[in-house]
Amino acid sequence: MRALDDIAEEYEFLDADDRYRLLIDLGRDLEPMPDPLKTDATLVRGCSASVWVYPTGEPDRLHFLADSNAAITKGIVALVIAAVQDKAAAEVAGMDIAAALAPFDLKNQLSSNRTQGVPNMIALVQAHAARLAAG
Repeated sequence: MRALDDIAEEYEFLDADDRYRLLIDLGRDLEPMPDPLKTDATLVRGCSASVWVYPTGEPDRLHFLADSNAAITKGIVALVIAAVQDKAAAEVAGMDIAAALAPFDLKNQLSSNRTQGVPNMIALVQAHAARLAAG
């Protein structure tokens, strides 16, 4: 998975159509999430499309699998995952993930129904990180 800073640098120079394509490509590049992991327990609430996030890894190196049934939404969850992937739980628990995603200006680039679940994606990732960090 590409680093969020690298993605942001490319995103900055793209027009709206190419930004959509980049998000779709990011979603395609996600590590595959096996269908048995796509359950009610891994479903992110509040998203217009179905989004699943499954945490794996250890406290010193979090790892997430994610998927969505919508291409753009899958790209958005890929951005969230790129911000936290393979970082320590304590670091992720204390991160301002929304600020890390600010350069993408998702609220102005995409419709509100595509971005409405982003806070819930962030909350799920950080809640898992906080549980692991607390031991």
